[in-house]
Amino acid sequence: MTLTAPSAPADRRERSGSAPRPASRAARSPWTWHYVALAGVVIVGAALPFVLPAAELAVAMRVVIFALMGIGWNIMSGFGGMFSFGHAAYFGIGAYVTAVLLVDFGISPWIGLLAGMIVAAAAAVGISYLALRYKLTGAYYALSTFAFAEMLRLFVIGNEALNRTVGFTVPVLPGNNWAMFQFSAGSPIYFWIGIAMLGVALFVTIQFLRSRTGRFTLASRDDDMAAGAVGINVLRYKLTTVALSAAVMAAAGTLYLQYYMFIDPELGFGAAVSNNAIITAVVGGAGTLWGPVIGAVVMAPLSDLVAAFLRNPPEWLAFLSGQGGLDILIYAVILIVCVLVLPHGIYGTIRDRYKKKAARK
Repeated sequence: MTLTAPSAPADRRERSGSAPRPASRAARSPWTWHYVALAGVVIVGAALPFVLPAAELAVAMRVVIFALMGIGWNIMSGFGGMFSFGHAAYFGIGAYVTAVLLVDFGISPWIGLLAGMIVAAAAAVGISYLALRYKLTGAYYALSTFAFAEMLRLFVIGNEALNRTVGFTVPVLPGNNWAMFQFSAGSPIYFWIGIAMLGVALFVTIQFLRSRTGRFTLASRDDDMAAGAVGINVLRYKLTTVALSAAVMAAAGTLYLQYYMFIDPELGFGAAVSNNAIITAVVGGAGTLWGPVIGAVVMAPLSDLVAAFLRNPPEWLAFLSGQGGLDILIYAVILIVCVLVLPHGIYGTIRDRYKKKAARK
């Protein structure tokens, strides 16, 4: 009979270094880096008004609004897999609910913000329930979202109570008024509020992706039949995703209204709003957490440059001045080039290349 020495106790092996050490907390939780990046975005964003002149701060404000729009669209179409051509519907609902409550009833825009998010979420759930209940998927679902946004735009244009094509102008109040979400011209408070809203939207998105709802949503996106076969209520989780997406988009609409102090049917429900949300997310990286933020940093300044170019083109391109629709054409070209060269967007392509390089090592 062969005798074997008894194994060393576990605590002795650990002290001697033979036992593997537990992974660090950061290694166990890859989400830690997302939280660190989120804190960095908020801190850097809060500091920008101290270093940027007024003109550049206005561009930075557009970046924040574009980022919120991209995040809203990305939750539904990137993570949920339900492509939308009509997210302008929820942007416009958020802006118009706030405007009506403020202008007609004198109710604070902060309440209007919450009311707009609730109304937008309810509308999104209603239209998506009907579409998904009757098996409208893929291109058919996308077309239904576009039709919904266009229907709302035409409804507002023809509705006297909503000022038809005139829209709403926010009444100007003197000084800074926190209760009415209004501050003096050029005040950095608008930007700080926007950064806070962006931080909340990113935090909520992280928590959503980490939650049971988020995991089931991703599973339904990848294969809804398989997800349903293992007991996941696909319709329920898709509608939850749609509601969250619409609420974020409505918040962007309220922020736009309060910053620019005006909204009309085209600015609220026009196709350009949906296009900006889509292009921002796709260029940055649809289906990624940070894609919409990176896309907003690229597309918001670019939209200003395109608008300035079309207003004052060089002499040899003077025929372009005043031509409508050219901005949409330029965005379409950018989108096509991005899909061909960077199929996963800027962030997605960089992330994939980094993972491949790390795998080789």
